[in-house]
Amino acid sequence: MQELLFNTGELEAQREKLMEEAQVVADAVQQNIAENALTALEQTAYQKRYDELATRYDKLKQEIDSLSEKIHDTQSRKGSVEDFLRAFEKTPDSLPEFSLDAFTGLVDHLTVYAKDDIRVTFRNGQEVNA
Repeated sequence: MQELLFNTGELEAQREKLMEEAQVVADAVQQNIAENALTALEQTAYQKRYDELATRYDKLKQEIDSLSEKIHDTQSRKGSVEDFLRAFEKTPDSLPEFSLDAFTGLVDHLTVYAKDDIRVTFRNGQEVNA
């Protein structure tokens, strides 16, 4: 189930495709600059072409950054779930007394909204009222 939930293969493939496209655009920018340096181009046309390529590159870069962030977030969540499961597996079926190790291994944080409204958020993201 974890493999299905935290698989980043498709996101990584999309990112790789965008990175290749960004490299093609970057090469086109360099070619455009070199051509302008070697021949007398009409500067308005040159600038328009340069701006179009730069805008396209910036858009691709934003998409790449967004995918990278999604991949990182997914991998971080996977790590948190794995840590939670390892801590949970070490916990005996019944706890005869409070164990600080079990508590810190399973609980991410507590939120106190009011005297009678305290919520426990576990490392897997699940939240319960205490």
